[in-house]
Amino acid sequence: MAANSLYSGQRDMASRYDVAPLEFDRLRRFPLSELPGKVNMRQFGRPWRGGRSIERFLDTLPRILAAEELRGIIQAVVAARRRRRAILWGIGGHVIKVGLAPVLNELIGCGYVTGLAMNGAALVHDMEIALVGKTSEHVETRLGRGRFGMADETGRYYNEIAKEAAARGIGMGEAAGQLLNERWKARHGKASVLVTAWRARVPVTVHLAIGTDTPHMHPSADGAALGAATLADFRLFCALVRRMHPGGVYLNWGSAVLLPEVFLKAVSAVRNLGTPLRPITTANFDFLQQYRGRENVVQRPTRERGSRGYAITGHHEILLPLLAAALVEASRPPGKGRGKKR
Repeated sequence: MAANSLYSGQRDMASRYDVAPLEFDRLRRFPLSELPGKVNMRQFGRPWRGGRSIERFLDTLPRILAAEELRGIIQAVVAARRRRRAILWGIGGHVIKVGLAPVLNELIGCGYVTGLAMNGAALVHDMEIALVGKTSEHVETRLGRGRFGMADETGRYYNEIAKEAAARGIGMGEAAGQLLNERWKARHGKASVLVTAWRARVPVTVHLAIGTDTPHMHPSADGAALGAATLADFRLFCALVRRMHPGGVYLNWGSAVLLPEVFLKAVSAVRNLGTPLRPITTANFDFLQQYRGRENVVQRPTRERGSRGYAITGHHEILLPLLAAALVEASRPPGKGRGKKR
């Protein structure tokens, strides 16, 4: 203590300020054993032992932060399926580009997708995969020569979908699924979310912003048709959101701006028309938690009593298969691929 006082006095003499640092020798302290502790050993993770189920794997994760929130999302989705509430998925183009269509298709077959919202990029990539089994360009190498986004069939088919939808008064999602199945006989339909959802009668909505998708550069682009088709899909999406009341789920994957804005407006429209839309569960999965995903998906729509929003940060190609595996396993009765707790 004498040493502390000596050093303190030296500082006071050397300083030009009229305020001296606080002395801590009179601070009230308590035994470490009385520490309340936000984290305790009961929450700790456990080493993984091979040969067990996904359910057992999830049980090994810590009961802390994102691991516990992932469990909450899984429980909410399983409960919504059991109660026949809406389970809506919003996906950006990157979800398709990283090869997750087969995973989503499995979830459609298991009843874990009752509606699916896409931005225009997701439509482009899924359509290209359905037609030729590949998608995505090296933008940097093609942009300099003016070749980026100039695939003729992509532009023609995309805009034909919009015109077909506008002429029939339906949305682009439904028109795309039907055309890929019936008119174009897509060779790789089994790898397409649009095709699988259409066959399963699961509504797909496509939400556009003119100028964001490469087919908008195609000479066949028709602004009136694009606008009418995506407006029809927005109204359909609002009807799907209404089915979330009570106990439904919305999961936003990889759309940082467009789909969070669409979801927020759908929530407002549904509540304005008299549906309270609570309790609901929402989650935003992305590489970065950005403003619109955080506010328009996770926080604002879930401020009503009993609702909950989650934010999970990470790579789609890891997180979505992990979530899907847990859901698929949960849909199987004991003895049919589910691990038994010991």
